[in-house]
Amino acid sequence: MTTPVVDVHTHVYPPAYMDLLRSRSSVPYVRTFPPDTSSSRLIILPGEDDPSRPSTARGRPVGPAYYDIKEKIAFMDAHKIDISVISLANPWLDFLSADEAGPAAQRINDDMNAVCAQNAPGRLYAFGALPLSASTEVVVAEIARLKQLPYMRGIIMGTSGLGSGLDDPALDPIYAALQAQRLLVFLHPHYGLPVSVYGPRAGDYGHVLPLALGFPLETTVAVTRMLLSGVWDRFPDLQVLLAHSGGTLPFLAGRIESCIAHDAHLMKKQANSGDANKAPRRRRSVWDVLSKNVYLDAVVYSEIGLRAAIEASGADRVMFGTDHPFFPPLEEGETEWLSVRTNYQAIHAAVGREQDLAEGVLGGNAIRVLGLKHA
Repeated sequence: MTTPVVDVHTHVYPPAYMDLLRSRSSVPYVRTFPPDTSSSRLIILPGEDDPSRPSTARGRPVGPAYYDIKEKIAFMDAHKIDISVISLANPWLDFLSADEAGPAAQRINDDMNAVCAQNAPGRLYAFGALPLSASTEVVVAEIARLKQLPYMRGIIMGTSGLGSGLDDPALDPIYAALQAQRLLVFLHPHYGLPVSVYGPRAGDYGHVLPLALGFPLETTVAVTRMLLSGVWDRFPDLQVLLAHSGGTLPFLAGRIESCIAHDAHLMKKQANSGDANKAPRRRRSVWDVLSKNVYLDAVVYSEIGLRAAIEASGADRVMFGTDHPFFPPLEEGETEWLSVRTNYQAIHAAVGREQDLAEGVLGGNAIRVLGLKHA
């Protein structure tokens, strides 16, 4: 392997962010639960704070891997990762008040940039977090400021946007600013699906249903709404990296496109859009957007899923990721993470015979797209 391995999906909760979570008493927050008061648990998903749940089913244990950058570097070394593009994990800054969000974003983004600068040159870069609950002017100003921070390579955003989804017209000035600054949007799920869809016994199955099904479907719904509302028609150069290989989007893209083509309401709406003296606006296809505006991480854990991602967006638009520090080994004494090994195996199974494609997915694509430099 001559090309550096780059992890584009890896999270850090900086100390200032951990302090914020520890100061809170409602989701999101960090606290201990009896009988085990020796370790803290991170509660970030709706419903995780249900007191009827066993303490071990409420959130997840949060240790140094979440916030100590030395742990991140050790993880990278153990798994032969040369560069990591770190990002704040969900729920980012979405829960803050308008007055708090702007200063918090500046403080945390500066901390992330400083962490990258303080470590070995070329090992760490970052995606910034936006103060989406603040005014549009504050958000746009932070986007411009992020562009000036030397280690920032884009932003991470959840599917709620300003609170009404990613098809909200109020996001247009923010999309315009991101497009103008050529900052990649790393789109990551957080809210999943309503707990009721999993049925009355969902609590018996830990986090499997919301993480395995809820997160990917949340992403699929959010991006489909962006497509339907014409986000990429208005912002044809807006580039988005989708977590977890785009959820189910690569598999369902054909069905989405077919349903759009056969929907009389949408057809009439499109015919009536635009200037009466001009031809109706021609909508870009799902396939066109997938191949020109969407990048997919390789956090899908299977050859079949990765092949779907590659077929949908192209091998030159898929990038390796680990989702560290989530999905750690459960057996005591394990040092190699099963989740990471599975991703490596899926990449080599899908494109391993074509060395140039494998090197692209493992690092070359990220280096090219994000302008990374490895010492």
